Amino acid sequence: MILYPAIDIRGGKAVRLMHGRFDAETVYHDDPLEAAQSWVDAGARYLHVVDLDGARQGEPASIEHLRRIVAGTGVPVQYGGGLRTAAAVRDALRAGAERVIVGTAALRDVDFLDEIVAAYGPRVVVSVDARGGRITTAGWTKTSELRAVDAFGHLHARGVSSFVYTDADRDGALEGPALDDVCEVAAAVRGHFLYAGGIGDLEHLRALRGLRQVNLAGVIAGKALYERRFTVAQGQAALDGKG
Repeated sequence: MILYPAIDIRGGKAVRLMHGRFDAETVYHDDPLEAAQSWVDAGARYLHVVDLDGARQGEPASIEHLRRIVAGTGVPVQYGGGLRTAAAVRDALRAGAERVIVGTAALRDVDFLDEIVAAYGPRVVVSVDARGGRITTAGWTKTSELRAVDAFGHLHARGVSSFVYTDADRDGALEGPALDDVCEVAAAVRGHFLYAGGIGDLEHLRALRGLRQVNLAGVIAGKALYERRFTVAQGQAALDGKG
């Protein structure tokens, strides 16, 4: 498993939200490139970048920050937030993203999803974000009736095999993952997924590794790294079973 340090961009700054609430924001870096470089200097092999303004507005607002991060760090970056058209996906890839993350709004626009999966294949990742086990959309401001585990079947049918699963109820809370929920997701995913939500210490990472789910390919962490609860190197060692 790979540890993915998270860089959430809002208003041009690197921030973290509590439970995905835009009124519960902490600014950690005035320049997202500074945050990205700090993680790479600490040993990060991959970066997870989310355009929060784009997620809320429905179109990317941080493509230039993506371009700067890719050029400035030299490590692969996966990027999401507001990618709801084929043109937006193309622009993110042209700006240097290794993978693009689209939301489950893609379930409502299967033509869009089919087009980008046909064009970019495994470089397309679908983010399945949940509150109370149900899909949340529009920058986590709306919750649908669709169960997260059921969404995977619909997405598999469209050719998607790479996912991010985020427990929005736990995001930023540092209280750890709901391990039973992660196992349920693992059972539903054909392909591989990354987990995000609530990582607060090394024991949380060790617990995820201890699930031994072969399709759990990585873990996304943000606030715990910013608050120095563990380093990138320590987190990766825990996922590797070495620390």
